[in-house]
Order: sequence, then C-alpha cells, then structure tokens
Amino acid sequence: MLRFNMAAPAESTDASLTVATGQSATVLSAENVPLQYSLLLDHLIGDKRQIKDLNPTVMGALPSPRKTQEEKMIERGMESCAFKSLIACVGGFVLGGAFGVFTAGIDSNVGLDPKDPLRTPTAREVLRDMGQRGMSYAKNFAIVGAMFSCTECIIESHRGKSDWKNAVYSGCVTGGAIGFRAGLKAGVLGCGGFAAFSAAIEYYLR
Repeated sequence: MLRFNMAAPAESTDASLTVATGQSATVLSAENVPLQYSLLLDHLIGDKRQIKDLNPTVMGALPSPRKTQEEKMIERGMESCAFKSLIACVGGFVLGGAFGVFTAGIDSNVGLDPKDPLRTPTAREVLRDMGQRGMSYAKNFAIVGAMFSCTECIIESHRGKSDWKNAVYSGCVTGGAIGFRAGLKAGVLGCGGFAAFSAAIEYYLR
C-alpha cells in the first residue's frame, strides 16, 4: 500500500507536467499564428511580394515577339498628328473626287456652253467638266479632312482624353476657319454646323 501511495504522487506530478507542457505549447502555437499570418500577408501583398512577369505563353495566349526600335519608331510615326492629317487629306481627296464626278454625272448641265445652250456638248467637253468638278471637290474635301484630323489630334493630345468632345471641338474650329473667309457670321454658322454634324457622326459611331 505504501508503494502504491508513493507512486500515485509521482504519476500526478508527471500528469501535471504534461498538462503544463501542453498548455505552454498551445500558448506558443497561438502566439505564432499571428506571426505566420503576417508573414503570409507580406509574401502575398506586402513588400516581400514577388512581381511576376505576365508572359502570354504562360497565360495561354499566343506569344508576341518584342518590338524592335524600328517598329516602335514606325508606330510612333503612324500615331503622330502629321501622319493622321496626311491620311485624312488623301482620303478626303479621293472621296471628294469621286463625289464630284458622281454629281457631275447626274447633272444635265455639264458640258453646256453658256453662249450656246442649245448646242449638244461633245463627250470631250463633258469629261473635261466632270474632271474639273471632281478636282474642285477633291481639293475641298482634302483641305477639310486635313484640318479636321489635325485639330482633333491636337485637341486630343492637349486634353488627354479620347471622347466625342474632341470631334465637336475640331468640327467647330474647322467650320469656323472655313466660314470665316466669308465673314464673322459665316464663321459662327460654320462652327455651329460642323460641330453639330461632328456630334451626330460621333453619336452614330459610338
């Protein structure tokens, strides 16, 4: 019985030590949880976060080769206001020429001589008048296209935005500049008319 009584305190002491050790380990693990969580946050969104290179091949897209200096220079040149104005000028010239020839083709007075309106014009005279009208329309459309594109590019670069207001402002400047040759009233009307037309086109396109 004596041995049993002596062993019992020893076993209780070992049990208390085990419980105390378990409690201390639990306390230490509980203290380590916020530390581990903060370390995880630092690696995910903190200063220790690794910046990954978004490679198109890794993301499942087709690989895009790196642009050379010549390609970058050509791209900058194509995005310049001078190139856009040149393209608009050429496009306006072609469109204006086609429109002029078309209107001349449906005009019954093409080739008629004002001194002798009853005389039937020859094919050469008709073609000459159609060419003159087409060239006149082509020049006007080219000037308007170049002015509109140049002013729109400058306004867009100054504002730093690409919206419908750029076309409206550019239309007002272009229409005002063209109409101002006939006077102040014509310039104001041209500004308002071109601005309204540009707004309608932008509303339809967007």
